[in-house]
Amino acid sequence: MTLQEIIDSSDNIVFFGGAGVSTESGIPDFRSVDGLYNMKYDYPPETILSHTFFMNNTEEFYKFYRDKLIVKGVKPNKAHIALAKLEEKGKLKAVITQNIDGLHQMAGSKNVLELHGSTLRNYCMDCGKSYDIDYIESSKGVPKCECGGIIKPDVVLYEEMLNDDTITKSVQYISNADVLIIGGTSLNVYPAAGFINYFKGSKLVIINKAATSADKNADLVISEPIGEVLGSLKTVSYTHLTLPTTPYV
Repeated sequence: MTLQEIIDSSDNIVFFGGAGVSTESGIPDFRSVDGLYNMKYDYPPETILSHTFFMNNTEEFYKFYRDKLIVKGVKPNKAHIALAKLEEKGKLKAVITQNIDGLHQMAGSKNVLELHGSTLRNYCMDCGKSYDIDYIESSKGVPKCECGGIIKPDVVLYEEMLNDDTITKSVQYISNADVLIIGGTSLNVYPAAGFINYFKGSKLVIINKAATSADKNADLVISEPIGEVLGSLKTVSYTHLTLPTTPYV
């Protein structure tokens, strides 16, 4: 079956995505040749993006964070828009994403489970007050709350646990799905990548430029840019879609 046929035949689809979904919007893939993990810093990104480093070297953490994880002027691409349209039509039940950029919501998706949190949300570690991304970007050094506490991005760092509620909902959606589409992910980030093992449905689709560990179990593997693949679906007819004009800031 083609991807078009698989989508046309199901109203119980779940999408599980990673960094590759956002690369076509200009956000670097953590593990690609041009991604963050191949950039050179005083510390490896894996170290900087850890709980220990955040607590012990908060100012250095924020230098990297502002430089590389706060990306201005980015808009959803064809993949984000297509997924939002599939949800609108009642075909897609949930987007489960490892990304922290908020582009799925900007595209119009309503039911988005963010496994690793979001750069759009930040909170005081002392009083819990929320702050937006603009406050983090415009602040100098370590961003502080009005109460004096340190503000932390609502993203899951290395050494930190995923949110229990997000895990439960993700596993539930994957377990109950008829079709699981995995896109733009190397499936190398655990425990998130392990969630796909809960899929017991009829069709597993992989859309990723590079091979993944799940390819051997898939009913369909497409090694093309995900924006082109999803944007070409007749179900969502990309020619009738309008990209948001307001950039992500």
